[in-house]
Amino acid sequence: MLDKMHIWHPAQQMKDGEVFPPIIIDHAKDCYLYDNEGKEYIDIISSWWCNLLGHCHPEINAAIKKQLDTLEHVIFSNFSHEPAIRLCQALLPLLPEGLTRFQFCDNGSSAVECALKMAFQYQLQIGQTHRTKYMCLNSAYHGETIGALSVGAMDLYARLYKPLLMENIRIDGLDCYRCPYHKTRTTCQCECFEYAEHAFDLHGQDTVALIVEPLLQGAAGMRMYPPAYLTKLKELCAAYGVLLIDDEIAAGFGRTGTMFAIEQAHVSPDILCTSKGLTGGYLPMALTITSEKIYQSFYADYNKHKAFMHSHTYAGNPLACTTAVEVLKILNRDQVIKKSREKALYLHTCLKNRLKDHPNIGEIRHINMINAIELVQDKKTKKAFNSTRRIGWHIFRNAMKDGLVLRPIGDVLYFNPPLIISKETLRIAVEKCATAIESILPY
Repeated sequence: MLDKMHIWHPAQQMKDGEVFPPIIIDHAKDCYLYDNEGKEYIDIISSWWCNLLGHCHPEINAAIKKQLDTLEHVIFSNFSHEPAIRLCQALLPLLPEGLTRFQFCDNGSSAVECALKMAFQYQLQIGQTHRTKYMCLNSAYHGETIGALSVGAMDLYARLYKPLLMENIRIDGLDCYRCPYHKTRTTCQCECFEYAEHAFDLHGQDTVALIVEPLLQGAAGMRMYPPAYLTKLKELCAAYGVLLIDDEIAAGFGRTGTMFAIEQAHVSPDILCTSKGLTGGYLPMALTITSEKIYQSFYADYNKHKAFMHSHTYAGNPLACTTAVEVLKILNRDQVIKKSREKALYLHTCLKNRLKDHPNIGEIRHINMINAIELVQDKKTKKAFNSTRRIGWHIFRNAMKDGLVLRPIGDVLYFNPPLIISKETLRIAVEKCATAIESILPY
């Protein structure tokens, strides 16, 4: 196979391809992928969480084709264009209060890098020259460039590169499933916030910014935590002069039931990063969005040397901007996020009813349509399976045989479907998921 000879696929051990070779996808429509032999797969993970409105949406396709005949790309320094301007105009009223300035990037990790540099230079230019550290939450993931890895806390991704990484501060806590205070997400008072208070007490005066995944720590295994924790974090950042960077790359564009997850905490960040759903899964683009206050700290005469020297070749790409404008139009016109909240209850109920009696289902947690099924060896003690057994991976393989893309994070299976998915497709996906679990973990 030519793929095996030449292509290095991401996030997997290449040798696995000898027993579970890549599926060659020929075409896609709505929530379905079709391989080169015509087999159908339900894309229940939205092709790495980015496909919001289904594959090959006719209106998005038409908008891209129209833009392609007008302008495909132009350098974004000293030039601009209508699609970028329209995108900013469409996003402004949807953003948390105070965010008004847009820096265009081309992927999520780059948006995080941009935010880190922007925050550092801002602190420097307002005289806070002693601030050189960043904070992040334990088990955080913010991308895989060197800077983004430095503000993550997932050793699976970062351990090998430790000699290259910045030394930053990790805040413990937030494993709500295994809460050391024996609380639940609905009954806790964020007792674990004491870890954040301790970290700020020690390092708050030296910290540039705290970066956070709002409500949902994706790569950590779809860990979910209450909005009150975010509210408290914002108050703590404000008290210490630390900027709050809101990483909405995975959580934004309705994934948690609101346009941006941080809305549910009723606070605004100083910087917001977004990507993935921004273009509905069509084209790579990201935004780092900040306040007028931060923007003005860079605004000066040339000889003051305060310019933000950060750029990407494909920043502000007109095709991607056009796509994002169309996505926002459809989200608003068709009330997609509101309708997703209605389907979210149906999906979670289906999963609970079908899997509640399985002895190895530790928890089925959800935020809107994102559902995470945590597999455990012992339900009472919450003891995990030995990772060498690769339970989740074997379930994934069997689900794929049955036409369901159920890519796990370790032994956490998850649903994160396109927001337009039908209840009938969800019902079928739940049954396929349960069958795959029972094929590996019978009871």
